[in-house]
Amino acid sequence: MKANVIPAPRVKAALDRVRANITQVIKGKEEVVERVLVGLLAGGHLLMEDLPGLGKTTLAYSLARSIDCDFARVQFTSDLLPSDVIGVSVYDERQREFVFKRGPLFTNILLADEINRTTPKTQSALLEAMDRGKVSVDGQTHEVGEPFMVFATQNPVDYEGTFPLPESQMDRFLLRLEMGYPDFQDEMTILQRGFQHYDAIPTEPVLTREEVLELQGYVGQVYCEPTVLEYMLRIVTATRTEAEFRAGVSTRGSIALKTAAQACALLRGRGFITPQDVADMVPPVLAHRLTLRRPATDSLEAHRLVEASLYQILDRLPQPV
Repeated sequence: MKANVIPAPRVKAALDRVRANITQVIKGKEEVVERVLVGLLAGGHLLMEDLPGLGKTTLAYSLARSIDCDFARVQFTSDLLPSDVIGVSVYDERQREFVFKRGPLFTNILLADEINRTTPKTQSALLEAMDRGKVSVDGQTHEVGEPFMVFATQNPVDYEGTFPLPESQMDRFLLRLEMGYPDFQDEMTILQRGFQHYDAIPTEPVLTREEVLELQGYVGQVYCEPTVLEYMLRIVTATRTEAEFRAGVSTRGSIALKTAAQACALLRGRGFITPQDVADMVPPVLAHRLTLRRPATDSLEAHRLVEASLYQILDRLPQPV
C-alpha cells in the first residue's frame, strides 16, 4: 500500500504520551482511550453514553490537561438556556454599546454533561459550533477556538424528563463510546488510590494545543487505497438495505468513517489505512447513526442490537487483501 510522506512514527510517539498520561488516571479502559484519541486527532466530537460515576468527566478532564487545553463543564438541565451555553450581549455603559460576554462554549474541551436533559432549543445551540467552530450572536460571528471538542454524556437508562437527541444531531458526533464498569483489579487500584475530585488529579501536559493542531493536520493526508475505500463504502451501503434498520448511514456518516479510519491509522503509526482500521471504527462511528425498526427497552439495549447487526455486516463482507 502507498503511504504519504507523513511523520507517522512521530505522531504516534506524541499520542502515546497522551495515552500514557490518561491511563495513569483511567484504569483498564485502553480501547476507550484509543477511541477518544481518534476523536481528538480527527477533530471530531464524542458522545459518551453510560451510567453515572464511571469516569466520563475524569476522562474528559484528563484529556484536556494532557494537551494543555482549556476545559469547561456544563451540567445540562431542563431550565438551561442557549445563552447560558453560548453567552449573551450586555450593554456596557462605559463603552455605550453592547458587548458580547462569552459563555462556557468558548473553550477547547467542552463537557456537555447529560445533554439529553436540556431542551431541544438549547441542544441545537451547540450545532453551529460543532459544525463550524464558530457561533453567531446578534449578527456577529465569534470563533470558538482551536482545537474544539464537545464531549457529551448521556445516561442511557434514566429517561424520565429527558429530551432524546434527534437523529440530525446524533449525526454530528464522530464517535459514540461507553466506559463500562472497571474489572475487579482495576477498581481495587482506584479504591487504593482514594477518591479525588477530577480537577485535583495531578495530570501534567505532555502536548501543547499547537502540537495537537499540527497532528490534526496530518489526518487528511493519510492514504486510502481504492480497494479499502470500496470496502468502506460497501459497509455503508449494506446498512441502507439491512432489514433491521429504519434508514441507513448518510453520506456524512461515510465521510466520518473514512476520517476516523485515517485518524486510527495515524494513531497506530501508519500513513495509510488498512481494512482492519476501517472494521475497528465501524461500531463507534456508525452505530449511533442507525435506528432499529423494532423497539428496545432502553438505548443500551438498542445500541447492542445495532452493533450486533453491524458485526454481521462485517462478517458477510470479506476484507480486501
